[in-house]
Amino acid sequence: MENGSNGVVTLLFTEEELREISGVKRCDDYVEVMCGCTSHRYGDAVARLRVFLSGELEITCECTPGCTEDKLTPAAFEKHSGRETARKWKNNVWIIVNGDKVPVVKTPLLKYYNKSLKHAISQNGKACHRDEFLRCTECNKDRRFRLRSKEECRTYHDALANVHWNCSCIPYDKFSCDDDEERASRRVYRGCSRSPTCKGCTTCVCFGCQICRFSDCSCQTCSDFTKNAKG
Repeated sequence: MENGSNGVVTLLFTEEELREISGVKRCDDYVEVMCGCTSHRYGDAVARLRVFLSGELEITCECTPGCTEDKLTPAAFEKHSGRETARKWKNNVWIIVNGDKVPVVKTPLLKYYNKSLKHAISQNGKACHRDEFLRCTECNKDRRFRLRSKEECRTYHDALANVHWNCSCIPYDKFSCDDDEERASRRVYRGCSRSPTCKGCTTCVCFGCQICRFSDCSCQTCSDFTKNAKG
């Protein structure tokens, strides 16, 4: 095991938690380990995962000697690796434990990430993000986005920034422009725990948290949130 200076890192993980994990490097404010993601078509994409006390996860890809992708979220790394069944990074991104590839979700490395999500939810209520709709630029139909996880929030966030967004961009429901639009009577139900037909309240409308803001995004909204959070 490679060790850097001690300090905050000594509080992150015990020696027992990291003992069987390969490629561990301890630094002042994070722990770095070897990770990877396997595509049936392209094979293994190897990378380095950094785990911060804040719960932030940051990946530097080493899939090829010339790869310049760094500061990736696990979901972005999963997509970059060419993994066919994307949007399940907790199971698809692996760590080497005792010489075997083990899904990161089965290691202690996500404990601060999980704590940060629970804290964000407790600060904003259980249903802090209501469903949102986005209109396809090709068929002009509204499509629903459920925002119950950080990955779902990122999908909506990126779609909202795409001025050419269309139905084929949806990665999980696999809509096409030929599919019927959700009925207007159904669209009024947007997931608020206070009132099923709520049009927006402090329970279901979030103005920024660690679930719906992203440190690797350069948009003004995310940049401002990241700066304020660090401050």
